[in-house]
Amino acid sequence: QVQLVESGGGSVQAGGSLRLSCAASGFAAYGFYCMAWLRQVPGKEREGVAASGSNGGTVYVDAVKGRFAISRDNAKNALYLQMNSLKPEDTGMYYCAAVRAWCGGSWSRPSFYNYWGQGTQVTVSS
Repeated sequence: QVQLVESGGGSVQAGGSLRLSCAASGFAAYGFYCMAWLRQVPGKEREGVAASGSNGGTVYVDAVKGRFAISRDNAKNALYLQMNSLKPEDTGMYYCAAVRAWCGGSWSRPSFYNYWGQGTQVTVSS
């Protein structure tokens, strides 16, 4: 059974850092999956934050470039998101998501993914 479990969320002040982790289980050939972090705030659509492809490539939404870093450990079936210089607008529920495909141009769309974690809350205060 495929499962994604996020951890590492919390409350920090603006300028602080957090590191999110996603533990994946039940995947066959985890390395072939596009893995991503998406976030959602109440009243808004879920949006892509960053993705890590099977070829090692990474992609980010413009708002987090230079501040966030996505990484993966295929040996551990794990995905990470290092978030630095956090801003109040980074507040939201962060979800780990997966799809067995190239990340491509659809990486930021929630409909692209077919596996989801339960989410971990990140709150950044000013």
